[in-house]
Amino acid sequence: QERLVESGGGYVQAGDSLSLSCLANTRSFFNYGIGWFRQAPGKGREFVAAVDWSGRSTYYAESAKGRFTISRDNRNGHNTISLKIHILRPEDTAVYYCARSTGSPTAIGEYDYWGQGTQVTVSS
Repeated sequence: QERLVESGGGYVQAGDSLSLSCLANTRSFFNYGIGWFRQAPGKGREFVAAVDWSGRSTYYAESAKGRFTISRDNRNGHNTISLKIHILRPEDTAVYYCARSTGSPTAIGEYDYWGQGTQVTVSS
C-alpha cells in the first residue's frame, strides 16, 4: 500500500531550525512531485513548498521564501523529501503534512496521497 510518512517534528524554541522528512514507501512516488503543507490550530491547510519528481524544480509559498528549503533524495532507491525550516517562529506552529502532487504544485486540490502529519510547536 502506498504511504507517505512524515517525521522530525517536535517542540522547539523560537529561532531554532528544524528538518522534517517525508518518506515515500514505494517507487510509485518517484515520478510525482511532492509538496509540504501545514495546518495551524483553527486554520485551514496551507501550501508551504513543493519539489518536482527530479528534485530540480522547487516551489514556495510567499510566506515560506527565505526560511524554508525543500529538497529530494531519490538516490539508491530512497525517496525522501526534506523540509528544513530556519529561524522558527511561534506562528510556524502547525501540523506539517507531505502529499503527492498530480498537477499544479501549489494547488491543494491537485494532491492525492497524504501523510498523517508531524506536529511542530514553537515556543517564544
